[in-house]
Amino acid sequence: MEPISTALAGIALVKSSVEFIKSNISTAKDIGEIASQIDALFTGEKQVQEARNKKAGGGLADQFGVQSVAKEIIDAKIAAEKLREVATMVDMRFGHGTWAGILAERQKRMQEAREAARERARAAANRQAEIEEMIKIAAVVVGVVAVAIGLLITAMSSAF
Repeated sequence: MEPISTALAGIALVKSSVEFIKSNISTAKDIGEIASQIDALFTGEKQVQEARNKKAGGGLADQFGVQSVAKEIIDAKIAAEKLREVATMVDMRFGHGTWAGILAERQKRMQEAREAARERARAAANRQAEIEEMIKIAAVVVGVVAVAIGLLITAMSSAF
């Protein structure tokens, strides 16, 4: 997806998520009832930020044109504004600090996911190194056996 369409999708996702939350927060019995829309809100905000930060591709007019720059900045500010709006609504509905708790838990889970991914990569690298070591050992063993067979054949042919 190119940055402009990513930003458009992101800001649309932010706006639709906020509208859903606004419509349903007063009747929500717990945060779980709007959790998927909060996730969508974070996803949309991330898309807007990524589109704003991504400068590769496109012509100079696309990257540095006043319209492009203004749209990126305004979309980012709208997304931030909508996040603050939802934070206020959530805290008002479920108690002060609920939004901060959501952000802290989200950050913790993202960190855990990054650490798990690093651990998987480390384990894969270790497995690869073990496989390479086994291949080296097998090659040495095959070489030694071949030399031994060669010497044996030479010794046998000299004896006859």
